[in-house]
Amino acid sequence: MSDNLNTERHYYDHNSDEPFMARILECRKEKDNTYELILDKTIFYPEGGGQPSDRGTIRGLPILDVIEKNGEILHIISGNHGDEPETGSWLEPTELVLDSRRRRDFSQLHTGQHILSAVILSMTGAATVSMHLGDDNSTIDIETPEMDKETLLKIEDKVADIIEKNIPVRLHLCPPEDISSFPLRKAPPDPQKASDEVIRIINIEGCDLIACCGTHVRSTAEVGLLRVYSAEKYKGMTRIYFSAGRRLLNDSRILRDNALMVSKNLSVPLNEIGKGLLDYMEKVAERAKRLKLLEEEAVKIRADALLMKAEEKKAEENAPVITESFNNYGIKDLIDIGKYASKQAVNSGVQAVFILASEEDLKFAAFSTIKDQNRVEMDLKTFLKKPFEKWGDKGGGGASSFQGSFKSRENLASFLKCFT
Repeated sequence: MSDNLNTERHYYDHNSDEPFMARILECRKEKDNTYELILDKTIFYPEGGGQPSDRGTIRGLPILDVIEKNGEILHIISGNHGDEPETGSWLEPTELVLDSRRRRDFSQLHTGQHILSAVILSMTGAATVSMHLGDDNSTIDIETPEMDKETLLKIEDKVADIIEKNIPVRLHLCPPEDISSFPLRKAPPDPQKASDEVIRIINIEGCDLIACCGTHVRSTAEVGLLRVYSAEKYKGMTRIYFSAGRRLLNDSRILRDNALMVSKNLSVPLNEIGKGLLDYMEKVAERAKRLKLLEEEAVKIRADALLMKAEEKKAEENAPVITESFNNYGIKDLIDIGKYASKQAVNSGVQAVFILASEEDLKFAAFSTIKDQNRVEMDLKTFLKKPFEKWGDKGGGGASSFQGSFKSRENLASFLKCFT
């Protein structure tokens, strides 16, 4: 492995999907069957500063990640392509192609984040502590324990005003020793990057001035739109979720399609789906409450029927075994029925074993209320042992209750026949 290799950074200037030629300086094979490629120059932004890395291809092979480590930019590709990049044609100039849609997406988000953080600072005095741009969610954490909805709406409107003004996003390259000459919104790390000879200053005139290594659009108008989705308390601060740029178009499509679906199914106008949904949920809750009462009543009816059978067989057997198979009840329902039947049997002084089987789930639940003269419970596990070992699959339980499963309906039926 060589000493650190320098790579010319062209990702600030190249933002299209036009091919770009570069040479591979070094290839390092990793244990996870990936390769780390170091190029003489790159158009791929490495992850950093809260912004994810670029994607694209090298020789037509997709890039999995781009990271900067110990001053080197590493381009990660999979080793599952049948071609060793350490030899042969890989040593020739190779073609790089940028995923320009992804670049535009994160450039819009990053520039939008600058505007959002600057507006929050100017309107509330709360500074942005950290930010994260993600494929699904983008957030900033600001130094205030709370922020109400009305303030967020005002911030969102102000951001929209700045975007519509089409303010140029300018770049200043500043030597580290001259950084104090810029009235920055936030002091840069010291140094900003170990490999930087100059510090990149992003200037949105009248809005924001900050050191930043990320990628940006050329003017605020290119951000398109920014939405603040929500805010929540986070470690004594406020975490704000936001989105910007072209991805809001996709969000709008999804939201409208879903809204139209809700509107159609609730038979309410599109602008009243919120109220319509609340009304519907209220009706569902009421019906669920009624259904629960009916289910509880059904459990009692089934349990009383089992108890009646036990009382009828008591004349023939001192401690009868009641078996019943159900084809329209799940095992959870049968457990409720069995527990209630056992409780009623104890209250009535009836000693019995209830074995309830679910043909739907291929499972059974057994309950015993049998106790000897010393009030010692019958060992239900021992009582069921031989038949279950022969026909059953998996099971477990104790003296008064036991549950088990079967691999087939035939096995379940054979098991029940042992007790009838």
